[in-house]
Amino acid sequence: MLNFRPVLLVTGALVAALGVSMLIPMFVDLFARDEVHRADWSSFAIGAVASIFAGGGAVAASWGRINMISFREGFLLTAASWFALVVFSAIPLALGGLNLSYVDAFFEAMSGITTTGSTVVTGLDDAPPGALLWRSMLQWFGGVGIIIMAFAVLPALKVGGMQLFKNEAWDTSEKFIANAATYSIALSLIYVFFTVLAFLSLWGFGMPAFDAVNHALTSISTGGFSTKDASIGAFLTVGRAPLDMVITVFMIIGSLPFGIFLVAIMRGAWQRLFTDAQIQFFIATVAVLTAVVMVDVMQAFGHLGWFTAFRMAIFNVVSVLTGTGYATTDYDDWGPFAVAFFFCIMFVGGCAGSTSCGMKIFRFQVALAALVLYARRLAHPNGVFVARYNHHPLTDDVFVSVLSFFFVYFATFATLAVFLSGLGLDPLTAISSAGTAIANVGPGLGDIVGPAGNFSTLPDAAKLAMSAGMLLGRLEFFTVLVLFSPAFWRG
Repeated sequence: MLNFRPVLLVTGALVAALGVSMLIPMFVDLFARDEVHRADWSSFAIGAVASIFAGGGAVAASWGRINMISFREGFLLTAASWFALVVFSAIPLALGGLNLSYVDAFFEAMSGITTTGSTVVTGLDDAPPGALLWRSMLQWFGGVGIIIMAFAVLPALKVGGMQLFKNEAWDTSEKFIANAATYSIALSLIYVFFTVLAFLSLWGFGMPAFDAVNHALTSISTGGFSTKDASIGAFLTVGRAPLDMVITVFMIIGSLPFGIFLVAIMRGAWQRLFTDAQIQFFIATVAVLTAVVMVDVMQAFGHLGWFTAFRMAIFNVVSVLTGTGYATTDYDDWGPFAVAFFFCIMFVGGCAGSTSCGMKIFRFQVALAALVLYARRLAHPNGVFVARYNHHPLTDDVFVSVLSFFFVYFATFATLAVFLSGLGLDPLTAISSAGTAIANVGPGLGDIVGPAGNFSTLPDAAKLAMSAGMLLGRLEFFTVLVLFSPAFWRG
């Protein structure tokens, strides 16, 4: 029988911690220079009180020692905690100076915590600083949360082939990490280090301190929220340092497996950063896609030099591929090839165990290995062949898990696209909105939801449906969908 006490206890503790974190943007607004923005502090005060009391009450009601959490409780805890965090993190956005309805605030909060980057906010340039910081903080929380999930929860639940990383995550052969709590703290410290490094780099290259803080939070988390309506393009004026290249570096870092960073630091195994099959495949993918886009850009804009074309290509490729969603230009204007190209790569994602979104590189590697294995068995029916990943044999349950994930992924995408189309959205908007939600990318395609637009004009039903798609995509689908099975709730 399901034990709801640990689910309520952990969820309540996370909500209470979220409430405490609201004090940071509250003080930012409280000491703002603009008197209008200064008045926005009360929205965070109300949100903090509501979150702390609700979370604290849940903890008090379920207090006690947790000996073990079963697989079923793990599924329920994962979905319940992320949903509860979105519900409460939307409160200050709905009450504050952004003038959002609760549905819009819920959409913005879901986009933040899932590091999607889609937004309904207009006038970011004049928005209250506390609200801007809160959006960035939500993406930062979501980034570290998915890293810990990817190594501590999903491998044990065997979600979408994540069991491949169970041994790598815990490294039980040498036990260089004592337990799950220590492991999570170590990963979080690495995450904090890269965030600080990103801030110092952006600030050192001339970005204003407040903007540097926000973009450090949202670049390492591959989130994509910006403090400007023009996104990163607002900082690329003539004579300024190439901040887009700095951000590209940190988007790539955020898309690499943080578990390997931990192994490299704790054991001095820095060669893993260069020998890991997933990292090699990811970097090769970035290089090839950048070369393709660079050629297309130089053909579309003949006056561009090769370095400018390279900057435009690699920034936008990495931003879309990793699900970050920053923009320097409106690539809708690059022609039909660019539109189709970016739509396709938004589903790919970065490495497993990173902050990036999408289907993840390793699943494409497993699918390719399955295809090669099948071809070899057709050619040599009597031969014995074993597919491998990172020098480890791939078992049939991994193949089934990954292929099932692909099926559910695209079935959900198609269902959401049809639903959005039924709400009256034009085909391009409906399909790209469904894709950007499921892949947790951010901007879609077209004049309405493209890089130069946002999602504010969509009907509330579309925003709620996209919010559900964001959560499903971020939590690897099966973690949520299993809750709708009657068998799950039976003893």
